[in-house]
Amino acid sequence: MSNGLLHHIEIYVSDLKRSIDFWCWYLEELGYEPFQKWESGQSWKIEDTYIVFVQTEERFLDVPYHRCRVGLNHLAFYADSRQHVDEMTKKLKDKGITILYTEQHPFAGGDDHYAIYFEDPDRIKVELVAP
Repeated sequence: MSNGLLHHIEIYVSDLKRSIDFWCWYLEELGYEPFQKWESGQSWKIEDTYIVFVQTEERFLDVPYHRCRVGLNHLAFYADSRQHVDEMTKKLKDKGITILYTEQHPFAGGDDHYAIYFEDPDRIKVELVAP
């Protein structure tokens, strides 16, 4: 392992089934494979990094997530190419997933930043960016 590489990310979600339905297809499209599964969570892995989704306990669901509060703002993943971003954009739209910054797409991040931005079921912003 290389020092400083990301080992894993763990995200607590409001509805595990809904989040798994959302994230499963997306992560597998990017090359992640199912890794672990238990009653209150599931993870996917690519190489030595994995992403975990865990059901939030009922007693902590009173304050919903918002990306502008302290904490995680968004997750950004590399696409293979601009064509890959375009293909995934179509798939996201076909699935009825909320696309962000549509009036600036695909350059919402700047003139040479080709990406799609969208939201997961808890409104966590996700970015897929061409290298």
